[in-house]
Amino acid sequence: MKNPILDEIRHARESLLSEAGGTLDALVDRLQAEELGSDHPTWKPPEGEGRPASPPSPPRAGTQEPRKKPDEHDRRRW
Repeated sequence: MKNPILDEIRHARESLLSEAGGTLDALVDRLQAEELGSDHPTWKPPEGEGRPASPPSPPRAGTQEPRKKPDEHDRRRW
């Protein structure tokens, strides 16, 4: 089943990216330049504060240490 809202969002995303040259970096640069040139108020963090630290990301698949094989003692618990 197609969702018309998601289709519209995808179309808008594709249009924005193509207008900006096809890369996300170019789109962000364009949007930031437009924001600086507008008269809309922008939020600025208080002095001495920056963006809050993000929580650590979970490990990526395939980068975790392999599980140890259980020894005799461990097998008896199961």
